[in-house]
Amino acid sequence: MKIRIKFAKHGTMKFIGHLDVMRYFQKAMRRADVNIRYSEGFSPHQIMSFAAPLGVGLTSNGEYMDIEVHSTGSSAEMVRRLNEVMVEGFEVLSYRRLPDGAGNAMSLVDCADYTVRFRNGYEPEDLEGFFAGLEAFYGRESIPIVKKTKKGERQLDLKPLIYQLQVLREDERPAVAMRVSTGSTDNIKPELVLETYCREIGMEITPLTFEVQREEIYAPDFVPLEALGEDIE
Repeated sequence: MKIRIKFAKHGTMKFIGHLDVMRYFQKAMRRADVNIRYSEGFSPHQIMSFAAPLGVGLTSNGEYMDIEVHSTGSSAEMVRRLNEVMVEGFEVLSYRRLPDGAGNAMSLVDCADYTVRFRNGYEPEDLEGFFAGLEAFYGRESIPIVKKTKKGERQLDLKPLIYQLQVLREDERPAVAMRVSTGSTDNIKPELVLETYCREIGMEITPLTFEVQREEIYAPDFVPLEALGEDIE
């Protein structure tokens, strides 16, 4: 049976890299007594895969992992059992059964939602002017950039890879909500969009300027990965 688990990552856990997250969940499966399936051979390992590794320093409300199990309790029971063994900073949000022929989460990733805020003390003096300029920047027909990759540099138009960009002004700390292409072909980070804009307006930024939180990951046609499964009663 294929299972898709959605979880959140917050607090100090944002400093834990992907490989350590994977090792942690392998241990959590044993502690929660999940009847997880193991691979065959001389070095069996838990059958487990993650949708899209989250960068170090980012928080998230929408991370996904797929596992295979021999048997299972209900979704509500398994969420409870897993959360009982979670450390502070990790929370399991859902546990859903996938159809037998479902592709794994990693292969389905198409785009993701992010919320980006300035860290306290890093806001520009004219915050409203910054956001108004950003909205105008997004309104252009094209946003050409040179993107650095492992194979060198390549010309890229950011505009068609930014599906949504909206400034959220209701909160005391305004934020930018962004939906960008994510996956193996065109993996765009929200930081790249903001860095491009800041470079254009001559604003200096550092790796500490922005707080970035991933909100959701989608399959093609903007379907949340969670929606591809169903709760177990």
